[in-house]
Amino acid sequence: MSKRKGAKGAKETLKSAKKAIQITPEGKRRLVLSNMGLTVFPKCLFKLTNVDELDLSRNLLQKLPDRIGNFSSLTRLDLHSNKLESLPESVGNLAALTHLNLANNCLTFEGLPFSLGRLTNLKSLNLGMNWLDNLPPTLESLVNLQELGLFDNRFVKLPEFVKVLRNLTKLNLKRNPLEHTHGNEESMKNRKLEVQEEVYLVHESLLCRTCLKKCKTQKKNLSGDGDKKEKKKRTSSGLITPNSVAKLSQNEWRVKRKQSEDYWTSVC
Repeated sequence: MSKRKGAKGAKETLKSAKKAIQITPEGKRRLVLSNMGLTVFPKCLFKLTNVDELDLSRNLLQKLPDRIGNFSSLTRLDLHSNKLESLPESVGNLAALTHLNLANNCLTFEGLPFSLGRLTNLKSLNLGMNWLDNLPPTLESLVNLQELGLFDNRFVKLPEFVKVLRNLTKLNLKRNPLEHTHGNEESMKNRKLEVQEEVYLVHESLLCRTCLKKCKTQKKNLSGDGDKKEKKKRTSSGLITPNSVAKLSQNEWRVKRKQSEDYWTSVC
């Protein structure tokens, strides 16, 4: 795998990236570079644009290159838990994408390109734990979208176009300063839209078990005697997909990022 360089991050080589490619039971080519300390998008990956799934989660990426759109074969892209503030317009060229996870970054409305509306094959879009107060209206073109995570953001009202996404069955709006919540809930109820408690989309096979183990240990250390009443954990499964769900609230997650010197850095 790649060589680590401490605080300066890690450098990924073409050789190590090739070794990281896995073949899924469905015959998909999955490239997993999660939790590698990467601060920049590895240029060598542009020689591997035929991969079907790319996991760059839990790194320190602040931006994506304009050439990200060259990965035309991608069906899954996982970028959760980085430091992304914006996305390039070329992300709209990833027409084959069905699952896009951008949770736990620093994205704002201004940082979301209108080209996201071209990803018409998307079934699952996770934008939770960012700084969003609105969404590009072009997202109304995501006619195949079934799951949308908007939890832990700054939404005062639900974007109007969300109501016309007829295939949307799971929506997470928890922990937003929403106004007219009752009206929104009634509208969702009428559409039989599931409003979920906790959601954090992470593909099970890409989940870093070591990280989860550390998180659980730290949770015990951080919880005092007064928190024993909270041992009855929430059982809501969140946005249920073929992915597993990490049942951590935004505050818990960010505290753990600060506490873990080996894997996490503080969130913006």
